[in-house]
Amino acid sequence: MNFLGKILILFGVLFVFLGIIFSFGGKIFGLGKLPGDIFIKKGNVVFYFPLATCVLVSIVLSLIFYFISKFLK
Repeated sequence: MNFLGKILILFGVLFVFLGIIFSFGGKIFGLGKLPGDIFIKKGNVVFYFPLATCVLVSIVLSLIFYFISKFLK
C-alpha cells in the first residue's frame, strides 16, 4: 500500500501543477502563441492548431514521467 500512496501523492502534485500551468500558462509562459503554432483565418473561418505548444508540452510531460518512474523504482 505504500507504493499506491506514493503514486496518488505524485499524481495529486502533478494535477495541481498542470492546473496552475493551464490556468496561468498562456499569460506567463506565452503558451499557445509560439512560433510553430498554426493559425489560419479566412473570412469567418478560423483554424488554430498549437503544434509547437503540443510538442513542448509533450517533452515536458515525458521528462516529468521519466523522473517519476526513476523515483518510484
